[in-house]
Amino acid sequence: VGDFDCDGATGAAVAYRGLRLLGARHVAVRVPNRAIHGYGLTPALVEEIVAAGVPDLLITVDSGIACLPGVRAAKQAGCRVLVTDHHLPPDPLPEADAIVNPNLRDDAFPSKVLAGVGVMFYLLLALRASMRESGAYAVRGEPDLSALLDLVALGTVADVVPLDQNNRVLVAAGLKRIRAGKASAGVAALIEVSKRRKEELTATDLGFSIGPRVNAAGRLEDMQIGIACLCSDDPVEARELAARLDAINSERRGVQQDMVAQAEAAVAHLQ
Repeated sequence: VGDFDCDGATGAAVAYRGLRLLGARHVAVRVPNRAIHGYGLTPALVEEIVAAGVPDLLITVDSGIACLPGVRAAKQAGCRVLVTDHHLPPDPLPEADAIVNPNLRDDAFPSKVLAGVGVMFYLLLALRASMRESGAYAVRGEPDLSALLDLVALGTVADVVPLDQNNRVLVAAGLKRIRAGKASAGVAALIEVSKRRKEELTATDLGFSIGPRVNAAGRLEDMQIGIACLCSDDPVEARELAARLDAINSERRGVQQDMVAQAEAAVAHLQ
């Protein structure tokens, strides 16, 4: 279960892609609709999810730490719940089976300013290490999780988290993959529709050109479109979805300009 901003969308895509790389075969992504479900894992969203069949494990990305009623509803429905989040935890904590959040009290992870997508990426690294220790890769090769770094870089920059040393390394590694032509189909399509050159892409481009096109879906329509684009492996499908995101972002700009004009007119009238 992702969130309806760019961090939540990239985090959900990283979870989907990463779990499949690690061998999971039945992974589905859901994201709340801002107007219908509200923020994060809510009882209303849980009800829709379990109506299609109770999942073995429900994972939140970039949300969940404050979603106490939603986590409780999921547990009551028979789900195991893993909360991954980076927001400051409340007291009490949600009744999840496990919580991964660098800002938990006494958590030893040195970087406290990871974005939600970064938390998900490190969880996948830890899962791969655990599988390695259990002998899962004795016969077959290990999956290359660096393939997810373009998404990690995009979500980290778009969420405007502080660029400490750890986040700088993640962003630099993601940009290196993008410039080398190794971005996922969705990210490549978003770069194309933004009229940027992948060979010269910068963090500024991620923050002011690519990220807003993903964010617009969650603000005006349904972030499921953005997540579908980021999860796609089909370049043709990814371009179609990126074009839809570009159109939504243009609409968002128009709405924003109208709101600014109305606000300025109201202030002028008061004066």
